[in-house]
Amino acid sequence: MKRNTRAAAGRGVGILYCTLIYLFLFLPITVVVSNSFNASTSKPYLTWKGFTLAWYGRIFENGPLLESFGNTILLAVISTLLATVVGTLAAVGMYRYKFRGKSAIDALLYIPVVIPEIVLGISLLTLFANVRIQRGMISLILAHTTFSIPYVIFNVRARLDGYDSSIEEASMDLGAGRLQTFLHITLPVLAPGIGGGALLAFTLSLDDVIVSYFTNGQTMTFPLKVWASIKSGVAPDVNALSTLILLGTIALVVLTQSGIVKKKRG
Repeated sequence: MKRNTRAAAGRGVGILYCTLIYLFLFLPITVVVSNSFNASTSKPYLTWKGFTLAWYGRIFENGPLLESFGNTILLAVISTLLATVVGTLAAVGMYRYKFRGKSAIDALLYIPVVIPEIVLGISLLTLFANVRIQRGMISLILAHTTFSIPYVIFNVRARLDGYDSSIEEASMDLGAGRLQTFLHITLPVLAPGIGGGALLAFTLSLDDVIVSYFTNGQTMTFPLKVWASIKSGVAPDVNALSTLILLGTIALVVLTQSGIVKKKRG
């Protein structure tokens, strides 16, 4: 009887703890979504004045907001592609070959990950100024690619840890060239790691503020647009666009997971 009581109390504490954690994580998102339906037209847009869908229509009337969102997507796509290609080739090269200074390069990969973003942002700003790279979309792409590459390398290397290189030797013994072997044998095996690294790089680029603040010049991204509007109050049309991004992300996750489940059942 006492054991049952203790077990029930333990479950209750666990449920309460999980509830508090989920509230802490999702309450801010709930506030953003609810404010996107707020009819208030006076700053700082925090007082609830009624329900409206008007802000979703006004998104398309806000040119600077749409431009900043377009810059964010373009930046995330280009930097992710560059980081994925460079990171994958670097991971495969470091796995296959031994060379002097490999351990040092291995250790240096962790620096963009562990140092504070403000230090990385100032360092990149100083570098761009010294080599006379004008701040704008190009500097943003270079900056985002720089801090995304290590994450791709780590994901691909994790996949390579369980990789059996004998299947490549078998492929070449059967007449396939190195390029054919890489495209048809190595690449499919590494695909989950490459995909995971690419998604992580895209996510990091999508919501970066600090590094972008130091390297953007006159190019405005969506996170910087939100950051700039904090003092005067985030407008409900910004909340509306954030809600649409959230819904798109949830839909993408659901479609991906449903596809994985179907493959497993098949």
